[in-house]
Amino acid sequence: MSTGRRDATVDLIAIPRAVVSLAAEVVHSMERAVVGDDRIRTARGNAWEAICADRARAHQRDEIRRLVAALATDSVATSPAHGTAAEGTAESTAGRRETSASTAAS
Repeated sequence: MSTGRRDATVDLIAIPRAVVSLAAEVVHSMERAVVGDDRIRTARGNAWEAICADRARAHQRDEIRRLVAALATDSVATSPAHGTAAEGTAESTAGRRETSASTAAS
């Protein structure tokens, strides 16, 4: 008569894994039934949505840059101080040259 002992070790971690796996499968099946096969979110769908969102943000950034550039060129071109400052600088430089030339001649 053989009195061999049976190995009756039970992996305690395997039971929760099985329960979680079964729960995930049930949730996935329910999502398919409620939402439909064509509307289930997938990694590919998420990636495409992210690409579209990035493109939309890039388009908005470009539009804002164009508007800011247009406002900057309009404000510089229509600014009365801009034209006066450029003329005033040229006139003051010419005036300094005349003054230094007349003091050097005296």
